[in-house]
Parts: sequence; structure tokens; C-alpha cells
Amino acid sequence: MIRMLKELLDLLEKNARYTTTDLAALLDADEDDIARTISKAERENIIAGYHTVINWNKADSEIVKAVIAVNCMPERDAGYDRVANIIAKYPEVDSLYLMSGKAEFLLRVSARTMREVSNFVAHKLAPIEGVNGTETMFILKEYKTSGVLLSDDSEDGERLLVTP
Repeated sequence: MIRMLKELLDLLEKNARYTTTDLAALLDADEDDIARTISKAERENIIAGYHTVINWNKADSEIVKAVIAVNCMPERDAGYDRVANIIAKYPEVDSLYLMSGKAEFLLRVSARTMREVSNFVAHKLAPIEGVNGTETMFILKEYKTSGVLLSDDSEDGERLLVTP
């Protein structure tokens, strides 16, 4: 059953629109077992949500995205969790990661304008107790997100170079 869960999760991650009938056929499993497994995974927050990948490069909508590196001091008995919980609650924050390397956190944020991103950093993020510094990098163009290629600039059939 655990192996089936992994295979089921892999399939749903690639295409959340699969029906239980589709999944049962792909996994050679009983449709009711698939439905129960999905329901249990949702209750246990293994499946935490279903999302659509949007190509904002082609959408007739203005949106600004940025990646923000955040330097932070860990707290006694809480580590980075208190600060992470504060940051995660802001609606501007799409993703939040605890990282190894030069910065402790990496955020992906979105807003309508660069000024909104700037105001988020200056008035919400930077004043959080424990945050020592930030570095904001604006995303100019997305080529691939969540495993999906967004750019159609290359010629069809163009192959990547393979080097030894």
C-alpha cells in the first residue's frame, strides 16, 4: 500500500485532474481503494492542496513576483519556527523555505506592483523580531515552474547538448 501511495502521489503531482477511475487504471488498483487512499492523504495533510500552473507571461494580467532571501537568528527552544509562522501568514508569501547557505529563509512572493513588494519587505518582513536582513530579487520572466515549461521561444524538437 505504501508503494501505491508513492505512485499515486507522483501521478497526482503531475496531473491533479486525474479521476479516481484514471488513477485506478494507471495503478492497476481498485477505484474504491484509490478514493480511500486520496481521502486519507488529504485528511493527514499529505495532499495539502491542488494547484493550477498559470503562465503569467501570456495572461493579460499584471503581476510582480520576487524571491526574497531572509537572514534570521534562531531563537532558544523555538529555532526558526516562530519567525517562519509569522512570515507564512502574510498573503503576499506564496512559498517559504528554511534553507542552508547564506540566508536562513527563501520566500517567493507576489503582488500587483514592485512598490507593493517593496512595502511588504519594508513594513512587514524587515521589522519582524529576529530578521537581520533581506535581499529581494525580482523575477523578470518565468521559463519553468512546478515542472512545467512556460516558454515557447525554442524551436520544436530542439535538443539539449549532451557533454561527457
